[in-house]
Amino acid sequence: MTAQHASALPRIETESIGPRIQAYWEALTHWVHSNSVELGIAITAAVIVFLTLSWLKRIASKIARESEHRAHLKSIIARTLARTSKFFRVMVSIELVNQIASAPAALTHFIDILFTIAIVVQIAIWLREIILGLIERRAGEGLHENDTLQSAMVLIRLLVSFVLFAVAAIVVLDNLGVNVTGLVAGLGVGGIAIGLAAQGIFSDLFAAISIIFDKPFRRGDTVSYDNTTARVEVIGMKSTRLRALTGEEKIISNSKLLEKEITNSTLTLYRRVTFVLTLVYQTPPALARRVPEILRAAVEANGAQFIRAGFNNFAASSLDFHLVFDIESDDVEQMFQARHDVGIAIIESFAREGISFAYPTQTTFTAAPGGEIVMPYATPSGPTTAPSKS
Repeated sequence: MTAQHASALPRIETESIGPRIQAYWEALTHWVHSNSVELGIAITAAVIVFLTLSWLKRIASKIARESEHRAHLKSIIARTLARTSKFFRVMVSIELVNQIASAPAALTHFIDILFTIAIVVQIAIWLREIILGLIERRAGEGLHENDTLQSAMVLIRLLVSFVLFAVAAIVVLDNLGVNVTGLVAGLGVGGIAIGLAAQGIFSDLFAAISIIFDKPFRRGDTVSYDNTTARVEVIGMKSTRLRALTGEEKIISNSKLLEKEITNSTLTLYRRVTFVLTLVYQTPPALARRVPEILRAAVEANGAQFIRAGFNNFAASSLDFHLVFDIESDDVEQMFQARHDVGIAIIESFAREGISFAYPTQTTFTAAPGGEIVMPYATPSGPTTAPSKS
């Protein structure tokens, strides 16, 4: 520091400290004597406010301890109120005294500074508790993801606390008259640098949080993506582990998994089955007209929901009929059994009605040069008589 800058700073004379203290004391004494009635009322009101806030805090703490579910709104509100600090309660009481009794300017300024700090910090504490409580409430139904949520909550709690208290510190400093422009710029640049350095980690972390909250699938669900069909075993902080139907373990990062189109077979409301039935061309038209009715009866007799059935195509060697029905269950085994039962019922019905299934056949006709049909085998010329013996 240069001599010019040193001389620009205000100099505090040691000899003036005592008289200043004496002046402050006399001003305070005069204020107390001049506002004794207001001060008594203010102190009484302040004590009542402090005791009321303390009582509310104890009630909230009791409710929070006895609550069985932390994710309920009642529990979140109780935990929030239970985090009310003694410093905040004291400063609210002192500010009440200051407003009623009109303290001296110097004392009022000092009280305002402490009250600002108290209320800003307390609001940050309340917001932190509310945000974390709502996060737990949003993920409360994901019981299987509890381990992942607990691991994520460590980082979420750290991130929320850092952001809220950083904002609180900036607000306090700004109210104290400090120029916070440089501090805000520094925090912004630092946050960008950290975000770029850990971009991949944060991407998978937020993808894991998205899976927990949005619940596109849960542990135990069977999902399909690309050419993979597997059961979800673990939803981790960085990757998800799945067990393929063929037995091997599949590992994929959370961010890449969410970029894909995922089919969750566990959340299927019903399973649709389609049969293609091929009948011989020799089927009588009247009998072919009754095929949809026969198929409906076979489907409904086995507890499935009939959708549609009818003639579809003149194939090379068959009359093709399509049957569509639904199995109202997400259980794969139940779907397989119902499909089996309906198929056997169709075979039995067709056998009773004399309806024959077609299979690929080919008929060859041979013609003479003149166009006449030539049989592919020799035609007998007639009966022959054996020569008689003389």
